[in-house]
Amino acid sequence: MRHIIFEDKKVYPSKIVCVGRNYTKHIQELKNKDPEEIVLFIKPNSSISEYVYKPELSCRYEGEISLIFEKGQPVGVGFGIDLTLVEEQNRLKQKGLPWEKAKAFDRSAVFSKFVRISPDKVEHLRMELWINGDLKQSGRAKDMIYSPDQILKEAKRYFSFYDYDILMCGTPEGVGFFNKGDIFEGKIFLEKLFLTGGRWKVK
Repeated sequence: MRHIIFEDKKVYPSKIVCVGRNYTKHIQELKNKDPEEIVLFIKPNSSISEYVYKPELSCRYEGEISLIFEKGQPVGVGFGIDLTLVEEQNRLKQKGLPWEKAKAFDRSAVFSKFVRISPDKVEHLRMELWINGDLKQSGRAKDMIYSPDQILKEAKRYFSFYDYDILMCGTPEGVGFFNKGDIFEGKIFLEKLFLTGGRWKVK
């Protein structure tokens, strides 16, 4: 089992529940349609990686506010990177097939350290993703189409949240492609207060 770091100790999520199309400007940049319902998909534990790797296939980065759970409730936050095999996803979409090969592949989920927060602070979170010193993405929980509370209510209709499972809350506009050697720096803030983040050199 692969681990992440929560409060400076190793913990082992059974899965990562992810949300698609949760920021209006991101939907527009990819020329997608507004969702009629919350779009959910799963990444398995095997998708977790300590590093950002550049796959051989065409791959897009997506930075996200990510929440960690205990007793079915969000208790911590970290910065997450969701990697997507773009051409593979487009091919699967055209055939009406599931996205797993494009979204749930090995090393497709990268996380900073997680820190504990009160559940009532989640709506005040925001994220930034910098690549090679340039700000590429910035998003607030308040700007999400579906709030984390709404997402959780819907997700719990289908999935159990075990201790240390993760919810990736969707990506804002600014997604793009990357190269080996690029420097990623992800940051999570509680309004203006820095909480946690990570820095990775693409391998």
